[in-house]
Amino acid sequence: MLSDIEIAQNASLKPIEEIAEKLGIKRDELEFYGKYKAKISDEYLERIKDNKNGRLILVTAINPTPAGEGKTTTTVGLGQAFAQLGKNAVIALREPSLGPCFGIKGGAAGGGMSQVVPMEDLNLHFTGDFHAITSANNLLAAMLDNHIQQGNELGIDTRQVIWKRCEDMNDRALRNVVVGLGSKADGYVREDHFVITVASEIMAILCLAEDMKDLKEKLSRIIVAYTAGGKPVTAGDLKAVGAMAALLKDAIKPNIIQTLEHTPALVHGGPFANIAHGCNSVRATKAALKMADYCITEAGFGADLGAEKFLDIKCRKAGLFVDAVVLVATVRALKYNGGVAKEDLGKEDLDALRAGIVNLEKHIENLKKYNVPIVVTLNSFVSDTVSETDFVKEFCESRGAKFAISNVWEKGGKGGIELAEKVLEALEEPSYYKPIYPDNLSLKEKIEVIAKEVYGADGVDILPAAAKMLDKLETLGFSDLPVCMAKTQYSLSDDPKKLGRPKDFDITVRDVYVSAGAGFVVALTGDVMTMPGLPKNPAAYNIDVDDNGKITGLF
Repeated sequence: MLSDIEIAQNASLKPIEEIAEKLGIKRDELEFYGKYKAKISDEYLERIKDNKNGRLILVTAINPTPAGEGKTTTTVGLGQAFAQLGKNAVIALREPSLGPCFGIKGGAAGGGMSQVVPMEDLNLHFTGDFHAITSANNLLAAMLDNHIQQGNELGIDTRQVIWKRCEDMNDRALRNVVVGLGSKADGYVREDHFVITVASEIMAILCLAEDMKDLKEKLSRIIVAYTAGGKPVTAGDLKAVGAMAALLKDAIKPNIIQTLEHTPALVHGGPFANIAHGCNSVRATKAALKMADYCITEAGFGADLGAEKFLDIKCRKAGLFVDAVVLVATVRALKYNGGVAKEDLGKEDLDALRAGIVNLEKHIENLKKYNVPIVVTLNSFVSDTVSETDFVKEFCESRGAKFAISNVWEKGGKGGIELAEKVLEALEEPSYYKPIYPDNLSLKEKIEVIAKEVYGADGVDILPAAAKMLDKLETLGFSDLPVCMAKTQYSLSDDPKKLGRPKDFDITVRDVYVSAGAGFVVALTGDVMTMPGLPKNPAAYNIDVDDNGKITGLF
C-alpha cells in the first residue's frame, strides 16, 4: 500500500493556471510560486466582490483520538465528490504548521485519494505565509524591547509585558525564557515567553482581516503591555504597524492549489483550534463563496473547539452564514471513546461502540443549538462491520441528523458521492444559524455558556488571576467581544483523559488575556499549552530528502 506522500508524488498535477481558469481567474490575476501553487491577486478579489455568494458548508468532527477521524480527508473528498456530480465547488482549508509535521500529529493535506497537492510544499514552507507571520510577530517584540531600552517613553511596566515571541516549531524549552542578559547595552532583563506561530495574534488577525486596511487597523489595536497605572500599550503606540503590514503584504493574499482530482482549493492561514480560533482566513472563505456555488471548509479539531469558534467567532466577525454542517466520525474512534485499546479497534465490539457513541451524540446536540442542518458521516475503515455501521446510522437518524458513509480515502471523489448527495439534501432544508450567545453577555457569562452548553460542564472555576483579568478587561471596554476558549482537543472537558461524554465536572480557567486586534478574549483552561513540545520519537526522525531532492517519510 502506498503512503500518502507516495500517492501525492505519483499524481499528475495540472498547471495551476488551468485550475484557476475553471473559476474564471485570468493568468495575470495570479502570482505564481512555481508551477502548481499561486496567490490570488487583490485585483481578482476586487473583480468578484459583487458576485452572488454560494452556499457555505462546514466540516467538523468528534474529538480527535489516536484512531484518527479524517476531517481534512473528508473535506477534500467531499469537494471532489461535488465535482463528480457536476457541481461548482471550491475547498477552503488551513495551512499546516511545521510543529505537528515534525512532531506527532502530521500535516493537513488530507490523505489517500483525497489530498491537496503539492503535498510536500503545503506541509513544509508552502508560500512563506507562516514565516511572514513569524517575522511580523517578532518584529513587534523587538520594537517593544527596543522602546524599553531607549528610555521607555510610554512608561511600560516590564512586569506587565504580555506580547510573546513565536516560532513555527514545537520547542518546549522556549516556553519560559529570560531576555536581556549580558551588559546594559543588551537590553532590559525580564522574563519572556514563546508561543507557536499558529497561536500568535498575528495569525488570528491575518485570518480575520478583510483587506490591507482592515489588517492594519487590527494590528494597531494589539495590546503588547500595560503601564504601571494599568493603561494598555498597543502596537500602534510603538509605531510598528506599517513595518508589520509590509511583512504581511503577500501573506494576506489567499493561496490556490488543487486536489488529486484537480478540484480547486484555497489554502490560507492556519490557527490551531485548541489554542486559537482554528479556521482558515476570512478572505479565502469569502473568495470561495464568490467563486463557486459551494464553499466546503473545515474547522480544526472537534466540534467543541473548531466548529464552536467558527460559528461563534469567525461567522460573527465576518458576517458569514453557515448553510449546513458535516460531522465526521469513525467507528474506530467511537470504540476508542468506549474504552477499547488502540490495538483492538479492528475487532467488532458493539458494546464499546454503544458506550463511546455518546461523544458523537453530544456533538450532534451542540450543533443543533446553532440551528443548522447536520449530516453525520462515517469515514470508512475496512475493519468496520455492517452491524457497527448500521448501529451508528440508526443512532444518528433517530437524533435528527442525516447519515452517509464516506470512502473518500480509498476512492477519492467517487467514494464521497453518497455523502455529497446527503449534503445537497441538507442544503434544501432551511438554516437558521445564529451564535450560541449574544454580544451583550459579560465575558464570564460567555465562558459559562460555552462550558455548560458546549462542553457539558456543571460550572466554571475561574482562578483568582483569571478573575482579576476578567474584571480588568470589562473595565477597559472589552466585554462585548466573543470568547476564544483554549482547551485540550482530546476531551469535551479540560482533562484529556476524560473520553466519551464526561459528566460531573467543572471547567477551570487559569488565565485570561485579550487579543484586541483579532477581536476576541482568550480563556486558557486546564493545562493547555500555547507552545507544544516534541514527543519522545518525533516524526522528524523519519523525514529525509534523497540526492535528487525527493522528500521521504512525510506521512
